[in-house]
Amino acid sequence: MKLIDTHAHLYAAQFDDDREEMLQRARKAGIAKIYLPNIDSQSIQPMLALEKIHPGYCIATMGLHPCSVGENVNEELAVIEKWLATRSFAAIGEIGIDLYWETKFMKEQEDAFVRQLEWAKELNIPIIIHARESLDILINLVEKRQKGNLKGVFHCFTGDTLQAQRIIDSGFFLGIGGVLTFKKSGLDKVVKDSNRDWIVLETDAPYLAPTPFRGKRNESAHVKVVAEKLSGIWEIPTEEVASITTKNAENLFG
Repeated sequence: MKLIDTHAHLYAAQFDDDREEMLQRARKAGIAKIYLPNIDSQSIQPMLALEKIHPGYCIATMGLHPCSVGENVNEELAVIEKWLATRSFAAIGEIGIDLYWETKFMKEQEDAFVRQLEWAKELNIPIIIHARESLDILINLVEKRQKGNLKGVFHCFTGDTLQAQRIIDSGFFLGIGGVLTFKKSGLDKVVKDSNRDWIVLETDAPYLAPTPFRGKRNESAHVKVVAEKLSGIWEIPTEEVASITTKNAENLFG
């Protein structure tokens, strides 16, 4: 069984004490690839260092996270742009709009998102979208700019059936993680009716661990827990879920 974790921050300090052991557990669980979304200029070096140690297994992307958008946004974007010109990356991400913590820099977040979206079009690579308290805003932005050359994934999707369909109709994937296992999330009903060809799995490690690990540090091995939950919802073997979602991840990232 081969699974892909399409979103994990394994370079984060939470893994400094046991990173290699954690990666061994991921391999044992059948995780064949792990995509590393960037946060800002400070996370680039740790992310690239991890990719260098595990080439072809830990795969870097490049982008500016909306929670890192502030008064120095232009300086941060300049760093991202320089790296995108230096070497190839699997995607631009994670990018988006986050209105959960504050709304002070909403305009700057939107501008940064659109700017990075246009870079992805130019480079013909996908985008990884972070949407918190902003899902409809970001769906609208994507729909408006989709000219057939934009692709990507709405990471940590927690929306409703209509939002899921709009995303899929825009040629984007739904990133499904630990929230699927939460009793009151309602996400099980959404993914049951969504097109299976547009669903990929993720952890967002070290965050959002699935049940029964909720409240603890998340890690890439837990993708298997999400796959097992999805197998129950779809009423198919976990191995078939792995086959479907791995193929989808390969279609997303190429």
